Amino acid sequence: MKELNPSINLIDTISTLDWIVFCTVLILTGASVIWGMSKREKISQTQDESSTYLDLLLMGRQLTLPLFIATLVATWYGGIFGVTEIAFNQGIFNFVTQGAFWYVAYIIFAFFIINKISHMQAVTLPDLIGKMFGPKSAKLSAVFNFFNVLPIAYAISLGIFSQMIFGGELWLNTTIGVFFVLLYSMWGGFRAVVFSDLVQFFVMCLGVFLVLAMSVANFGGLGFLKESLPSSYFSLTGSVGIGTTLVWGFIALSTLVDPNFYQRCFAANSPKTAKKGILISTCIWFCFDICTTFGAMYAKATMPEANSAHAYLLYAAQILPDGLRGFMLAGILATILSTIDSYLFLAGTTLAYDLAPKRLRSKPMMHHLGVLLVGVLAIIMAQVFNGDIKTVWKTLGSLSAACLLFPVLFGYIFPGRISDKQFVTTCLLGVITTSYWRNATHQGFWQNVDELYIGVLTTGSTLVIFYFYPQFKQLASARKG
Repeated sequence: MKELNPSINLIDTISTLDWIVFCTVLILTGASVIWGMSKREKISQTQDESSTYLDLLLMGRQLTLPLFIATLVATWYGGIFGVTEIAFNQGIFNFVTQGAFWYVAYIIFAFFIINKISHMQAVTLPDLIGKMFGPKSAKLSAVFNFFNVLPIAYAISLGIFSQMIFGGELWLNTTIGVFFVLLYSMWGGFRAVVFSDLVQFFVMCLGVFLVLAMSVANFGGLGFLKESLPSSYFSLTGSVGIGTTLVWGFIALSTLVDPNFYQRCFAANSPKTAKKGILISTCIWFCFDICTTFGAMYAKATMPEANSAHAYLLYAAQILPDGLRGFMLAGILATILSTIDSYLFLAGTTLAYDLAPKRLRSKPMMHHLGVLLVGVLAIIMAQVFNGDIKTVWKTLGSLSAACLLFPVLFGYIFPGRISDKQFVTTCLLGVITTSYWRNATHQGFWQNVDELYIGVLTTGSTLVIFYFYPQFKQLASARKG
């Protein structure tokens, strides 16, 4: 068996050929951004102000199937260090919680939601919610939306990657990396994000496949992993139990209120493109999750003492030959960049379109300032969470799933049955109970009850009350009469 060093400096493994390959991929990504910016400028010369702004936000609703798949797949995996850390520590549990649960949500979105939103011609998720419930609901959901798409986890991932190559403090690497992404996210518009995602899509998918292929070639298949890892690594619930596992299932359902999904569906040239694109993307995500989960498990089997946050990258750097190592590094960077640029852009859109006064909505400069503000806030929050990607996901994902999920789904199933005020009340009660439960002290059985369950129970029961309230009121009136 090949001996691997769990504490090797990543920079010591990178050859001249690796640097050439790595820089070539970066140059191609930069060229795609410049191409996207030039196309946007040409289009803006022949359009009025509102059409130009729609092109900035949604590429003029002309997103074709190949571009839809590339940008959707690429956007979804910026937290690769978080995913591989879970797999390194828990094994197949990662595939269940960060893969299988999400596939269910994707399929629900494709078959249930696409047809319900296609005729509304919304620009953002809060815009859609406003059309379903009212203006107060739109503003409140925009606030949720903003915190949901703050790219904190992906800023951390970018900082970790840069730190492992160049050294230095995590906060400094995070700051430099985020401001690099800000440059093209601010000025290129959604079109530049999509074109950069196209390059990053191919690089990231091939990169993780190479790691798994070389792992099997060097160490053998599933038999090697079973001999080298504890049995819990092959348990669907890992070492945490069914309760915690199912929490991730609810968080996965937050996809149904995820603004990145909606943005790409709104940008698609037809509902058919969006539906087919989500289903094809799900198949690609399945393959990607197989590669990252088992790749991290090989890292655990061969370098059990490695730092779990860095293990996958150090492992991959040592088993790949010159050239392919550089491609793999570019693939991991592409995975991070393709997500953080989308989240920066979308959070900026939330500020500039959903939360800004109407008279300022169509001003591109407002969008640029929004993206810049989001970048600064993401850097600050990355320090607040102390570089813990899993905690970021669970904290923000829990709030989104607990407070928005049921009200929005209720609106799809029973259109017009709850008012603008009732939607707002339901979501706020979800925030209050979720936040309280997260910070309160619990004993006995209640120690194992996650705050997400409390939030979902609150919003679900409130919706039931609002649904039956008119019938109770009518019945009471009839009895009085």
